[in-house]
Parts: sequence; structure tokens; C-alpha cells
Amino acid sequence: MTKGKVISKTVYKDDKPVKNRKWIFSRKQLCIPYGLFLFMFVIFPLLLIVFYAFTDETGKISFYNFIDFFTNPTSITNLFMSIGLAGITTVCCLLIGYPVAYILSKMKQRVAGVIVMLFVLPMWINFVLRAMAMKELLTLIGMFGKNNFLNTVIGMVYDYLPFMIMPLYTTLIKRDRSLEEAAADLGSNRVGVFTKVIFPLSLPGVLSGINMVFLPTMSCYVVSDTFGNGKVTIIGKLIEEQFGVAANWNYGSALALIMLVIMFVTMLLTGGFKPQENMRGANL
Repeated sequence: MTKGKVISKTVYKDDKPVKNRKWIFSRKQLCIPYGLFLFMFVIFPLLLIVFYAFTDETGKISFYNFIDFFTNPTSITNLFMSIGLAGITTVCCLLIGYPVAYILSKMKQRVAGVIVMLFVLPMWINFVLRAMAMKELLTLIGMFGKNNFLNTVIGMVYDYLPFMIMPLYTTLIKRDRSLEEAAADLGSNRVGVFTKVIFPLSLPGVLSGINMVFLPTMSCYVVSDTFGNGKVTIIGKLIEEQFGVAANWNYGSALALIMLVIMFVTMLLTGGFKPQENMRGANL
């Protein structure tokens, strides 16, 4: 059967030839449901956010929402709080997750698989339940309520550490170990092998883990509310308040658009839009 072509069949009506066209199913038509889904649940909501962000309550074009945000010291403080919290969380997850992933990559595959499963199992539990469990643990050891920012960082690291370990582990386990042996044969010590061979080859996993941790923690206000006693406000919380209690969709849309731009810039800087085959070490 020929795909995507039109079969013409001539029929006669009132002694006049009439072409009866019959369309044959094409694989290209499979993109229609995806295109409709993409438009309804991604493009259209995004267009609504842009519309509300650049209009006022009367529907007139206005830049007041952005001017109000960048001239309000509280909003700027919350923005830097979000970026700082996400940055510290990402660094902590990387410092903890990289050694764990490296050790797992050197283990036997069966043993490493069991340990990886132990890291993944908590992800099957409800997000809020995990946060509340860690909150109770901090309360038992007497840490909860003493330092709200530190408690929030602990909660973020606890929830997002697996998102750092998994891409690092999958990258490290596929590395070409003969390169390490070659570096050692050429006189490089363990530190040199790690800094010049292992770490450069694992950069795709590092960048992927940074994106998977940094971007969500900027807007994860559930953790900041739970561990920060409501005193650690990030930009995600501001957006929730504007769409909820304040019922100010215009200002909330402007905040969402600002956060979207920050995420876009982060992805751009970390190579999130580059083809994986062009990234160093991605072909392992």
C-alpha cells in the first residue's frame, strides 16, 4: 500500500465523469492528536499568561505588572531568595549525589541496582507525605523551627536528591573505562584521572541533574511552607497567592512569565537546548 497518496477512481453521474477521491491513511496524521493536545494544554495557556501579564484589570495593554515587581523591594527579595535557595539546594545535591553515583557506578550491577531502587522507592510516595515525614524527623531531633532557611534547604535536598543521583549514575555507568586505564598508564594519578577523564565525561549528567534540581526548587513553595514555617517565601508562593487569595491574575501572570524567562535562561546557560550528541561525553 502506498502511504499518503490519493487514489482516484472515476465514476459516472448523469453521463458525466466524476472523480471520487479516497484518502489513504498516513503516519503523518498521527501527529494530529498530539498537535491538539499541545495547543490546548501548552500553547493556549501560555498565550493566556502572556495576555494577562501585559494587560491590566480592564484588559488594556500595560507594563505596570512588571514595573510593580521590579520596583518592589519585597518582590526582588523573594526572587533572590528563590534563586539562592535553588542554587544552594543544587550545590548540596551535587556534592552529595556525585560521590554516591560514582560509588554506585563502580559496584556490581546487581548490587548497584538494588541501592538505586532504594533511592527511587521514596519517589513513589506522595510528595506531601515525604515532606511531612522529614518535618517530624527534624522536630524529633530538635532542629525544626530554629533555622527556617536551613530547614527548607534540608527539605529541598531530601526531596530532590534522587533527581541528581539518577542522571549522574546513568552517565557514569556508561563511561569508557579504558580511558581511565590509559590515563593511569600514562602516569596520571587518581586525582588527575578524575579531573581530566571521569568528570569531563560525566558533564552531561551533571548538567542534566542541575536542570532537574534547580528549576523545580525555584517554584516548590510546598517545601518552603512546610519547613520554613511560612517565613521563607519564594516566587512560587507569590504566584500561588496572586492566583488564589489575591485573585490578581494579571500580576500573577507577570510573575509566572518572569520565572519562565529565568528558567529559559538557565536551560540556555547549562546547554539544555543543545543536541545530546554534541555534548562532551554524551556518546558514552
